Amino acid sequence: MVVVLLPGMLAAEAGGEKRFEVEAATVAEALRALLISNLIFDERGNLRHLVNIYVDGADIRDRGGVEAKLTGSETIQIVGAIAGG
Repeated sequence: MVVVLLPGMLAAEAGGEKRFEVEAATVAEALRALLISNLIFDERGNLRHLVNIYVDGADIRDRGGVEAKLTGSETIQIVGAIAGG
């Protein structure tokens, strides 16, 4: 099982749950298994711009992106980026 941890803002949209366990072979598969996947991916299926994903503390951009393979014992953490100007 892969553990997916949500930040408070997304947890509120997921019925208040911050922790989910899913079966997945890739990061994308794990994220798409969530009921709030439409908030993580845009209408074209791409990761939304202000969403950062970490697997066991490592940025997925350093692991091959959302198609990075999982062994089944990882923890995925979703972190919303802060933007402004």
